[in-house]
Amino acid sequence: MTDAMTNITKEEFCDRFVTEMMKAAPIFDSTTDELLAYADEIAPSYWETEWQREDGPEACAQADISYWGE
Repeated sequence: MTDAMTNITKEEFCDRFVTEMMKAAPIFDSTTDELLAYADEIAPSYWETEWQREDGPEACAQADISYWGE
């Protein structure tokens, strides 16, 4: 895990995850409020899993977004 991700707080990770995910709102098949609720709900699970956290919140959000069309 990179030093930056070792020292990132859960709050910072989740904030950055949500910010990145909200950039994808135009392609999300629902409302912005529903996307925000979804991002807020799942962000902590990425932070809590060390192997997912190590790439950073933006990469985790992009990985989640990549499954939306499936």
